Amino acid sequence: MINIKTAVRLLQIQQVLLRYGLDEYVFGLHLFRPLRFLSYLSPSYWMGRRKGPRGERIRKALEDLGPIFVKFGQILSTRQDLLPADIGEELSKLQDNVPPFADGLALQIIEESLEQSIEEVFAEFSASPLASASVAQVHTAKLHNGDDVVVKVLRPDIEKVIDADVAVLYTLASLATKYWGEAKRLHPTEVVQEFDHTIHDELDLVREAANASQLRRNFEGSEQLYVPDVYWDYTRKKVMVMERIYGTPIGRIDELKAKGVDLQLLAERGVEIFFAQVFRDNFFHADMHPGNIFASDDAQYLAVDFGIMGSVTVADQRYLAENFLAFFQRDYFRVAQLHIESGWVPKHTRVDEFESAIRAVCEPIFEKPLKEISYGHLLLRLFQTARRFDMEVQPQLVLLQKTLLNIEGLGRQLYPDLDLWQTAKPYLEEWYKNRIGPKATFNRLKEHLPIIAEKLPELPEMMYQVLSDAAKGELELKWKSKQLDEIKQQMARNHRRNILAISGGSLLISAAVILALDGFSPLMLGDAPVSTWALAGIAGLFLLKALSRD
Repeated sequence: MINIKTAVRLLQIQQVLLRYGLDEYVFGLHLFRPLRFLSYLSPSYWMGRRKGPRGERIRKALEDLGPIFVKFGQILSTRQDLLPADIGEELSKLQDNVPPFADGLALQIIEESLEQSIEEVFAEFSASPLASASVAQVHTAKLHNGDDVVVKVLRPDIEKVIDADVAVLYTLASLATKYWGEAKRLHPTEVVQEFDHTIHDELDLVREAANASQLRRNFEGSEQLYVPDVYWDYTRKKVMVMERIYGTPIGRIDELKAKGVDLQLLAERGVEIFFAQVFRDNFFHADMHPGNIFASDDAQYLAVDFGIMGSVTVADQRYLAENFLAFFQRDYFRVAQLHIESGWVPKHTRVDEFESAIRAVCEPIFEKPLKEISYGHLLLRLFQTARRFDMEVQPQLVLLQKTLLNIEGLGRQLYPDLDLWQTAKPYLEEWYKNRIGPKATFNRLKEHLPIIAEKLPELPEMMYQVLSDAAKGELELKWKSKQLDEIKQQMARNHRRNILAISGGSLLISAAVILALDGFSPLMLGDAPVSTWALAGIAGLFLLKALSRD
């Protein structure tokens, strides 16, 4: 049941869609096809509001709908396997820039959160924000010890705004599930759930600070990536204070060149950082767009904004690594096989057909010069090809795909001849050795050696006890499997039924034999005469009746 707030918001969305002439897509849905004639009553139909490419109109509509829809559009833009190319490309232009909120409100939130006045905490504080986004804005400041810092402040009442718009997205996803044929494969509700979790994680700045601390530890002393320090004494749910970093925004290529920054090294380090985070640490910065990344003069990355971090399961990590290795080595059979083994495509899929489809996409691309190959977009082409094999969307991999596209796109801007494979290969091979190869077996053995050494003195006694029990015929096996328990119960039931059937049948046969030999000779039970054959027959019937109830 749609509540009043959601219904009002849906009406506002409808107005925006009409403003940009997007009613054609609304009425194109199966749900609204009977009402298609209403499109002729739309002012946009007669006033020519459909001017401009559809992707541009969709982007502008999302920008008008507000920051939550902008953010959702940004995440959706990473799933270009779900979108037509023109729409996906246009959504990637969405900018998360919104007007700042009042200076007085920022000061109030900081003082209430820290329970101190601004003057007590900071020697200097800039009331005008350095940057403003949909969830929070950032101010510069200086602590009394002289440290330059940035202060991130959540927008007032942002949680209510987010909850209202996310409720609308769930409603739209529910409608899509009911009335859109592609919904079963694309899982719109799961995609919205992933977005819901992601954006609500951004509302807790203590969580973001913890993310930053973890990432800083992972790259402690690294020449590749620098993560600013967190000032925990001044960090709360709505306020976070971090070390201020100074560098050149990664998107300003001309400035980087003017400073003599090694762009090839910078591009390669970006790829190395991605693969180290995913396959070494299983903890990666999932919002590495140019607005969040800076570069030092010695080609070190400087990261900010740690609200969106990602990780994958060990199983997905393994399948991803093996997919990358097989993909780069053009082992299309293995790529197809891994997709089926992982459950990303149905088990009944024919490996040879899937392999052939993958080869048809990859081979023409691999014949191009390396600088013209976009592995990110190649993966998207593969996803689009896999549609006809009913490949399902993996919501847990949305952030990973987004990050890969960002990193590769950034690397190609910095250095067009970037060879993603040669840069990534050492990390993938090292992961394979550590997790699957002989080195992995040795490491696991070494890890469990203390436990093995502790149990070793008990082994001779345990072996003697087992052999002794076996010799005496007293050896018992205990099964813990649920399926085996069910089998054991069924066997016990069958055994009981066999005994009842044999016993009941035997008694009936006995009754017939007694009747034939003895006739109706009675058996005296006390003073009452009872026929022997009758007793046997009644007992047999009773047992067979019990058999029918079992």
